[in-house]
Amino acid sequence: MTQALPASRDALRAEWLKLRTVSSSAWLLAAIIVLTIAISVAAVASNRCPAGMSCPVDTIKLSLTGIQFGQAVVAILAVLPVCNEYSTGMIRVTFAAMPRRSAVLAAKTIIIGGLVLAAGAAAILGSLLAARLMLPGQGFSAAHGFRAVSLADSSALRAAAGSVLYLGLVALLSSGLAAMLRDPAPAIGVVLGMLYLFPVVDAFVSNPTWHRRLERYSPQAGLNIQATTGLKGLAIGPWAGLGVLAIWAVLALLAGGLAMALRDA
Repeated sequence: MTQALPASRDALRAEWLKLRTVSSSAWLLAAIIVLTIAISVAAVASNRCPAGMSCPVDTIKLSLTGIQFGQAVVAILAVLPVCNEYSTGMIRVTFAAMPRRSAVLAAKTIIIGGLVLAAGAAAILGSLLAARLMLPGQGFSAAHGFRAVSLADSSALRAAAGSVLYLGLVALLSSGLAAMLRDPAPAIGVVLGMLYLFPVVDAFVSNPTWHRRLERYSPQAGLNIQATTGLKGLAIGPWAGLGVLAIWAVLALLAGGLAMALRDA
């Protein structure tokens, strides 16, 4: 036990050093923030509530629209540090210095996950701040029955905190798949397929039972954490939906860790 802890600290230091010395990591983290805020601002700007009309809009969810695009950058950021070591052969050096492969994968996911959580928090706070300033001008004001966007509202706080966790879970899912597939192109393709293909398939499913199953058990169920209105109409509750994504992420990490342990570098 006493030897495992220093080894884990060494693995964390090594992975942090590798990640921060690659310039693309900083650019991708910045892209998560900028893209998420930009898309959220565009979504708010494209919606308007005319005077005298009822507007059934979940303004918090609208304000966090950018998460659906920022998650793609998160997937790329999480896949590259794992796959690039395999493609360059540097993973052999890593395993020679740190024979416990589970510790290597754990260190990578902790570092990547922590950075994504920090970038996600900045992106979500920026999106909500922009929405707070813009929404009244778009007609979503107290005069139309809309409350100002505020984290003092428990529903808004849950949506914001849950969205940060959503991005962190996407990072874990991506890291696990990267460890399993090893090649960046297929790994990114599979992650993006899981994040975006399920809703497309769902749109073409006419059977109500299967339609509801796809909504409940696909990774996209995690986005239900953003909903603050119409919760009874959701196929799965906000926290339960986030739990579904967490299960996908854990399964991916277990599969990735097993593949990393059993296959040659």
